[in-house]
Amino acid sequence: MRIGFIVNDVKTEEGKFTTSRLGHAAINRGHEVWVMGVGDLAYDPDGMIRARAKSVPKPKYGTPESYTADLQGKNAVHRRIAVDELDALMLRNLPSDDYLKRPWAATVAAEFARIAMRNGVVVLSDPNGLAIASSKMYFQLFPEEVRPKTLITRDREEIKHFANQEGKIVIKPLHGSGGASVFLVRQEDIPNLNQMIDAVSRDGFVIAQEYLPAAEQGDMRLFVMNGRPLRVKGRYAAFRRERSGGDMRSNIHAGGMKAAAEIDHTVLQIAEIVRPKLVQDGMFLVGLDIVGDKLMEINVFSPGGLGSAQQFEKVNFSAHVIEAIERKVQYMHFYGRNFDNVDICTL
Repeated sequence: MRIGFIVNDVKTEEGKFTTSRLGHAAINRGHEVWVMGVGDLAYDPDGMIRARAKSVPKPKYGTPESYTADLQGKNAVHRRIAVDELDALMLRNLPSDDYLKRPWAATVAAEFARIAMRNGVVVLSDPNGLAIASSKMYFQLFPEEVRPKTLITRDREEIKHFANQEGKIVIKPLHGSGGASVFLVRQEDIPNLNQMIDAVSRDGFVIAQEYLPAAEQGDMRLFVMNGRPLRVKGRYAAFRRERSGGDMRSNIHAGGMKAAAEIDHTVLQIAEIVRPKLVQDGMFLVGLDIVGDKLMEINVFSPGGLGSAQQFEKVNFSAHVIEAIERKVQYMHFYGRNFDNVDICTL
């Protein structure tokens, strides 16, 4: 299998990243793996999508870190490849990372992939679905049973009114990630709410959400693949992120601590409720961030943390993701590439 991964920038990848783990697993299963940044893509005069891509010189690697070091090192294989001729292409770039500094890069991966898809390459997740999910507004398309009460606006007075109604809220940017510009607003904070709103709204719209008391214990990241919780040998690909000290953010990059997750009926019910929409939109590998009996976010772009799940569950989930992609490529071969991409994404 010839598989490609589109990332924000090859040189900023790290061995601990889920994309590196997936590339490492694919190489070790004997596949040809190419990695390219969004700025490496091109539409050529012959109508083909090509890219300046990198691969590694060895057929096997002991760790994702050694694989990534070779991918970024002097021995890396450089080639301008035809993206259309790959068997599978994973879109693993995070648009929110480019939203402010490189706005031109935020949506181009899905746009180029949509054209490459015409020639039969399996694109994961479906680029049309990803286009719909390009901001956190996508979250509001899921049933209200699994969502916290939410206001999205740039109007200060509307946010203040919502804060007074709820008593305790969280505000964050509509576009953003990693726990940046996230504020917990209590009743006593409302006199200073204008400054918080200014800090968030400088990047666009503000999301104001009811505060979920269960957030005191952090949140859970559960991976969903092909529309169902990723489960191998009875072990779920999931882990908890617990708050560190007085920081309300449980995101690992914002100082949260990792722990093992317990998957109960409530978690599985949430996954089942969101499954039809994920399947409809062709979302292959998704991260559900769950607090209590509610979803906080649905991560369809480059969900991370498979390594953390592996750490606690002692299962190489990355290899099973690659196995699932192998099956999709086989389906396309057996059926003459007659499936729509959106359907093959979750088969």
